[in-house]
Amino acid sequence: MIGEIKDSLLNQIKTLHLTLNWVNVIEVLIIVAFIFLIYQKFIKGTQSEKLVKGIFILLFAWLFSEILIKFNLLILGVFLKTMVSVVMFGAVIIFQPEIRKFLGYLGQSNIFHSHLKKKNLKDVQKVNVIKELIESVKYLSKTRTGALMVLERDDDVNSYSDVGTQLDAILSTELLLTIFHPNTPLHDGAVVITGDLIRSAGVLLPLTEDPKLSWKYGTRHRAAIGMSEVSDSACLVVSEETGDVSIALDGTLKKYDDITVLKKDLEILLGYEDEDIIEENKTVFNFIKIKTKKQNNAAEKKNDKMSK
Repeated sequence: MIGEIKDSLLNQIKTLHLTLNWVNVIEVLIIVAFIFLIYQKFIKGTQSEKLVKGIFILLFAWLFSEILIKFNLLILGVFLKTMVSVVMFGAVIIFQPEIRKFLGYLGQSNIFHSHLKKKNLKDVQKVNVIKELIESVKYLSKTRTGALMVLERDDDVNSYSDVGTQLDAILSTELLLTIFHPNTPLHDGAVVITGDLIRSAGVLLPLTEDPKLSWKYGTRHRAAIGMSEVSDSACLVVSEETGDVSIALDGTLKKYDDITVLKKDLEILLGYEDEDIIEENKTVFNFIKIKTKKQNNAAEKKNDKMSK
């Protein structure tokens, strides 16, 4: 099947008799701009990013093999083309769930509307998010009701939140307590919160694979740490066994014994206060250190791109 698609594509390319003029240049620029826009809006920062990069590498390898064959380097060209065909066939089988998920995501009728709505969330805060979260956590901790909330920050977690049940509901204590009530269908999964909206509930998060993590942490805490490892989101956890309240950030889980300190950290995490003016002894996390680490990582990525 892949061979037939490849042969068909080759035949179509061969039938094109392009002349290098300004119209062709504009067409190529439009295609490049469109691909770049799709990548920035719907692929960058998601689980599909590595898959898409791998596809582009295979396409370049396939084009290079055709160039080798044109220059009569038949052995190298045929060998490279065969390897590309084998890898493409294997990728279709290995990444079948990811491909199905990505195509299903593109088929959503409200895909563009949801992205535009998310863009406006940072400009409008309709409710006191900190107050609602604190009230919810206090009750959940007192009743020892397990809960896991993903507080989205800069990184997009759309690839995870789309797996759960879409809500797009205004954040409130009553709604959170209803979701995490033991007798409700969504209480086992995580809730994804963006701004003052609960985007989705019943979300399954990636578990951490840290071998040094203590055995006492259950699935809920491991999911919180795992999510904080793949994004800059803060994951708020309430233990079902002990009622302890913790936050996972940057792959680290820390417990809060004082609700006042929790409130202060949430204000920093959600952008209500600047971490640069907060004294370290009044917070559990060293936000200045985390911010510096993130800036250094961003600088390293930028330097790598420039060097390439």
